Amino acid sequence: MKKKIVSICLTAMLVGGLSMTSIQEARAAEGKVIDGSMLTHDEESIGYDTKSTRGVDLMTGYSKCTKLGEGKIYAGGTTIARQVVKSVQIAVIVERAKEEDKEWSYYDNWYKENKNTNRAMSNRTLYVDGGYYYRVRCTHAANSDVSSSFTDGIYID
Repeated sequence: MKKKIVSICLTAMLVGGLSMTSIQEARAAEGKVIDGSMLTHDEESIGYDTKSTRGVDLMTGYSKCTKLGEGKIYAGGTTIARQVVKSVQIAVIVERAKEEDKEWSYYDNWYKENKNTNRAMSNRTLYVDGGYYYRVRCTHAANSDVSSSFTDGIYID
């Protein structure tokens, strides 16, 4: 009897988990995606890094884009090394697109390097044109370890 109750509970959890997954997949299928970034009307988007090398120095990195109001965004990111390294770097690129576009276009960029530390972060408040989706892409480096990250696009009025 006890095994049957446990089996029913596990089956219910499995069915619930599968239905949550299909809800997320349906949401992704509804929105338009340009170069991996979904076009959203969210207030904020954060993208986490995908490793390009198998080094030992780079721990993680992320990009962030936040709507601050009409025609105004916060854009930036952070790179974190596993320990203090000679050079930690972040390059931030802001891109924009309209819903009918097939690719992102360049808007702005900047770069920061910190020496003999374990992190670099850089951000800016930008005044932007309304009627576009904006996303942030970052390249993260700790010594020679490199990765990148990008956000979804957020619509700015």
